Amino acid sequence: MAKQLDYNTLCEIFRRFHEREPEPKGELAHVNAYTLLVAVALSAQATDAGVNRATAELFKVADTPEKMLELGEAGLIDHIKSIGLYRNKAKNVIKLSRILVEDYGGAVPSSRAALTALPGVGRKTANVVLNMWWGFPAQAVDTHIFRVANRTGIAPGKDVAAVERAIEDNVPVDYQRHAHHWLILHGRYICTARKPKCGVCPIEDLCPYEEKTT
Repeated sequence: MAKQLDYNTLCEIFRRFHEREPEPKGELAHVNAYTLLVAVALSAQATDAGVNRATAELFKVADTPEKMLELGEAGLIDHIKSIGLYRNKAKNVIKLSRILVEDYGGAVPSSRAALTALPGVGRKTANVVLNMWWGFPAQAVDTHIFRVANRTGIAPGKDVAAVERAIEDNVPVDYQRHAHHWLILHGRYICTARKPKCGVCPIEDLCPYEEKTT
């Protein structure tokens, strides 16, 4: 775990991220808040690409909780059986869809507490929805962010909760909105787990990672 970087260094890091990608986007396909919620819930222990392949046809027939309930658990399974843990995920999607219809009039709530109370929705999923749909500066820490945050010293922490707090406490406020997307993309495509591409890294000169590669 690297030492927490100072404020000026963080400003420069995120300035460069912003310069390269002013409006970073999540890679999960969706058409509304509900399909985003479902896609993120399905993405646990699965790749975004795999989820997108499964939901391409699913969201054509079930893009609201009402339509998902009409499709039913068996119908949902037919669409998502290529995704890991699909049976349990299908049960949760049907359960959360019923709650949305019965308690929220079919709408997805914009409260973290309300979201995390839904079946199969943890803090990370809730934060993705809050960030991507409503524009809240919520930090959804996945394995990529956890690795990058600790390796670079951007937001070191011993667990996901600590990294989330470190991002909120240390990343300059002007960059909070897109911080989690920049860090995910950096971890997914440049600061990879086994062989980080330090030779093409835009923040290589600011990174304290000792085992830099070419």
